[in-house]
Amino acid sequence: MNLTNPSQENVAYMIDQMKDKLKMVNVDAMKSESFDEQQYEDLVYLYNMVMKRESFSPSEMQAIVAELGSLRK
Repeated sequence: MNLTNPSQENVAYMIDQMKDKLKMVNVDAMKSESFDEQQYEDLVYLYNMVMKRESFSPSEMQAIVAELGSLRK
């Protein structure tokens, strides 16, 4: 998928991929509709970081979730 162009479809794709990778239990907190294209660059950066890693410590998970929370509308 080409993530260079901001779109709601790309936002939804990245959020879904991160939910799967992080094995998030509370998926309702990460609805793609809660994110908009204004924060797109930050979201792409976070997505790339998450997808590169194989595993996460509990503190890293908390930091990622907190960052996603700050990017929500």
